[in-house]
Amino acid sequence: MREYKIVKLTQKPEIKEKAANWFHEKWGIPLEAYLESMEAAINGDPVQEWYLCLEGEKIIAGMGVIENDFHDRKDLAPNVCAVYTEVQHRGKGIAGELLNFVVSDNKSKGISPLYLVTDHTSFYERYGWEYLCMVQGNGESKMSRMYIHR
Repeated sequence: MREYKIVKLTQKPEIKEKAANWFHEKWGIPLEAYLESMEAAINGDPVQEWYLCLEGEKIIAGMGVIENDFHDRKDLAPNVCAVYTEVQHRGKGIAGELLNFVVSDNKSKGISPLYLVTDHTSFYERYGWEYLCMVQGNGESKMSRMYIHR
């Protein structure tokens, strides 16, 4: 029996600040960028959404869907972004379950395919993602891998 639950921020908007702070701490992207995206999702943006895995009220994993995850291929959209699972909760299938939830939720809204930028080489394939191409991240010197989930 699992002790966590997956929620969409739009279903639990009262944790917006907590979620934005959590993602900001993990990725170092300005807090305002997360707050702006989360506010857009709450206000009905058809693409943007944030997904959280909660253990009680504690965020243990999360990811978002945004138009572009800071790369040069604006045609490859929307993007799953900010994928993170707390270290002590890794290896339990939480990220995979969250990824599957995100793909399913977006398909139910008519949004498919989804794209994802990463430096990982085998993790996402386990969950139906396929390597697509290399992309240039904004301000990055090296290229990153772009994946697609159809």
